[in-house]
Amino acid sequence: MSNYKDIHGTQIEVRSDNPSNPVNGQVWYNTTDNKLRGLASNPVGSWATGGSLNLGREQNTGLSVGTQTAGLLFGGDIPSSGGTVKTEEYNGSSWTESGNMNTSRRGGAGYGTQTSAMSGASFAGNTGETDKTETYNGSTWTEIADLNAARAYAAGAGANNTSGLFFGGNDGSNNIAINESYNGTCWAEVANLNTARNGLSGIGTGTSALAFSGNSGSVTGITEIWNGSGWTETADMNTARSNAGGAGVNSTSALVYGGYTTAYVAVTEEWNGTSWSEVADISTVRSAGGSSGTAASALYSGGQNPAGKVTTTEEWSQPALTIREFDLS
Repeated sequence: MSNYKDIHGTQIEVRSDNPSNPVNGQVWYNTTDNKLRGLASNPVGSWATGGSLNLGREQNTGLSVGTQTAGLLFGGDIPSSGGTVKTEEYNGSSWTESGNMNTSRRGGAGYGTQTSAMSGASFAGNTGETDKTETYNGSTWTEIADLNAARAYAAGAGANNTSGLFFGGNDGSNNIAINESYNGTCWAEVANLNTARNGLSGIGTGTSALAFSGNSGSVTGITEIWNGSGWTETADMNTARSNAGGAGVNSTSALVYGGYTTAYVAVTEEWNGTSWSEVADISTVRSAGGSSGTAASALYSGGQNPAGKVTTTEEWSQPALTIREFDLS
């Protein structure tokens, strides 16, 4: 005789609250409300076209900055001259050019908000890997303390420009696992990733982050969770890739989209804190674009595909979860 767990792959939990990211078929008993509840189906998210960038660019894989209605994109590789200093802000419908960075860069990482962002771990213009970092205050960029390890194609995670992480990347000779933390004044090396790689994506904060995808010699779907002191490997993505976009506010929920395997891909996957599941694809296949937002409300801008460097922007929206209660009478 089959039981609930055999059919749905989950068991009925007894807990004092509702889970923040339930999966399809999950059922739990809430002891606070004395209710049996469950998620009968996951809400279906979708991508829609947003306002185009003013400047087509790519190699912004490690950027996850701002929100869907207040996004930020800076640096990148452009068709005419390689790395750029150009910065653009998104207001939910269109992009506007803002203050330039001090150092042009491509293959960079960044984190924060539209008014408090960090840029670093990149190629300096058309030259090699750099340790230069800059902060953004909503209008201008200021150079600050250098990273300890120069690199490019790293990823970042942080809520604002006073704290955060840069991890992974390539130092010009090898993929590296080095993870550095910023305290508002200087960078310090902390616990390394378990898997050295470049072209990875990162989301979250300095105490609750996620590192996923990348190239460790071949494209990978490896996912690691940061808890503020160390990294733990968890469930792999379904589609291994590098140079993908990513969005999310902490390690319990995230979205990954686009990227490159042996070709450009449109696959989007959602992370619920335990596993990845495929959801609706992006409309324009590409890799190495800039990202903003959360797992429920994300932005993907620019990137590279067979047509070249693109200005395309897409917006991801997902309805709120609807939890059902079961009548036990």
